[in-house]
Amino acid sequence: MTSPSGSTPAEAEAFLAAHPEIEAFDIVLHDCNGIGRGKIIRRHELLPFFTSGRHLPISILGLDICGEDVHETGLIWDQGDGDLRAWPIPGTLVPLHGTHPPRGEVFMSMYGLDGSRMTSDPRHALQAQVDAMAAEGHFPAGAFELEFFLLENERGPDGKMVPARDVLDGRASRKTEVYSVDHLHGMLPLFSDIYAGATKAGITAETMISEYAPGQYELTLHYRTDVMQAADDLMRLKRIVRAQARAHGVTACFMAKPNEDYAGSGMHFHVSLLDASGTNVFVEKVEGQWSAAILHALGGLRATMAESMLVFAPHANSWRRFASQSYAPVSPTWGVNNRSVALRIPAGDIKARRIEHRPAGVDANPYLVAATVLAGVRHGMANQIDPGPETTGNGYVDGADAPAIPVDWRSAIDAARDSAFLRSALGADMHRTFTAVKAAEYARVQRTVSEVDFDLYLHTV
Repeated sequence: MTSPSGSTPAEAEAFLAAHPEIEAFDIVLHDCNGIGRGKIIRRHELLPFFTSGRHLPISILGLDICGEDVHETGLIWDQGDGDLRAWPIPGTLVPLHGTHPPRGEVFMSMYGLDGSRMTSDPRHALQAQVDAMAAEGHFPAGAFELEFFLLENERGPDGKMVPARDVLDGRASRKTEVYSVDHLHGMLPLFSDIYAGATKAGITAETMISEYAPGQYELTLHYRTDVMQAADDLMRLKRIVRAQARAHGVTACFMAKPNEDYAGSGMHFHVSLLDASGTNVFVEKVEGQWSAAILHALGGLRATMAESMLVFAPHANSWRRFASQSYAPVSPTWGVNNRSVALRIPAGDIKARRIEHRPAGVDANPYLVAATVLAGVRHGMANQIDPGPETTGNGYVDGADAPAIPVDWRSAIDAARDSAFLRSALGADMHRTFTAVKAAEYARVQRTVSEVDFDLYLHTV
């Protein structure tokens, strides 16, 4: 049958001819947690994959963070855990840097045996929002920022994570080192391999900085006129960073908050909106007057943020990131050139006018984040929602009168489960799958007796 993803055998044939050294391929799809699941296939299996797809069980998209079945998703025994068919995504077939023996990688997406989209696949949730925007004459462009920690492989004597020693010479530092250029030099061999891996994968990775916590870094990505490609870039770059860190003897950590004493890691999403001619509709037509499009987009994002927070903060650890003065927004505020708000309009070239959406942690799934943000933008523009007054000072204080958002994981799960907006944003199947997985993970965490329980209560109550 013809590939419903648009892939063609010619792409595989050309790649194999250009890369005779590659012996195997990682074929990867991403579940609701953003975890790459799939197989490693041998070289001779690549062309049949592009010709006929690959059977995979439907349950692969109904797993929790530990890879356990979540029966409440309806994707396990309700459907007999039958096979569906995964197809390669055009343009995602790339060589992997530094693999021995050489390997390649290709992303895939899940479809029914009849070629219909399997709507618990996060890629399809985002594509549905992109398609809806296109029908309205709008085309979203954007990029994600990637914040992460580099850590020692073993924890310290106190059980806490330890910032990685420099891979260059083993020098150790537990200082914040924010924006220190010299501090970056000790990790240059690792960063060079990350950039090399990105280049091989067709990703334009840009500025690297030392962030606002010991062992924390940020890597920016080039803006894409295709939001799906922006999400693919983020997913692939995380895999590159993790693999290259491991090759250099350290751990790349994408938890939202691995250290309680310092800021966590965000995944800021920069988004703008183009019309059919490629003009950015967020750009103001009259100097000093915001465009109606950007104001209504801000209004929609503010109005829907409370019920969307589970997408932006999907795990128990995600909620440790939100604290006053921690560069993680605690209310749905907006402002210009202000890093204390949730929705920031960056200063700079007016032609590049965009919204920087700041709530999501780096542990979130970028496909679902982008789908939810685009749905919020559409909601605001369709209903001409006023965003309210701009926050010009400290958003942690000045945002006290903003609409409330959930304060913990349990509240976020309840809000998401009951949200008609989020059901529409993700699609009914993806919404059911995502909220069921999150509820199962919450139950797992709640029944676990943690080290802090023993520390607080063993000898005191």
